[in-house]
Amino acid sequence: MILLNFSHPLTPAQAAQIETLSGQALQQVIALPVQFEPDQPFEPQLQALLARLPLSPAELQTQPILVSLPSLNFISALLLAELHGRMGYFPPVLRLRPVANALPPRFEVAEILNLQAVRDAARRTRAGA
Repeated sequence: MILLNFSHPLTPAQAAQIETLSGQALQQVIALPVQFEPDQPFEPQLQALLARLPLSPAELQTQPILVSLPSLNFISALLLAELHGRMGYFPPVLRLRPVANALPPRFEVAEILNLQAVRDAARRTRAGA
């Protein structure tokens, strides 16, 4: 599996949790740190960020991909829309949570959210569907 990491670097423990939850080995982690200028339009900054993505259109459509989203909701929304357009489906995303009473603060992988399954289920609730 390929992890597109738009967030903080993952620890070895988090990588192991991802492999356990997904049942797949992490073959590649592509780190694309996100730092947008808030006083500039976000779409051009997103395009510049994704221009650094070292995957071909065919790889985006055929390889197993997991995404660690950036923390700013506006960037995450744009990123998901763009990835859906390039991939043809919503990629699964990581959800991290703080480890209780950890000093210094640290995070663990809580779950992998299957966005495409959520979308497919929501389609069935549409009126007239």
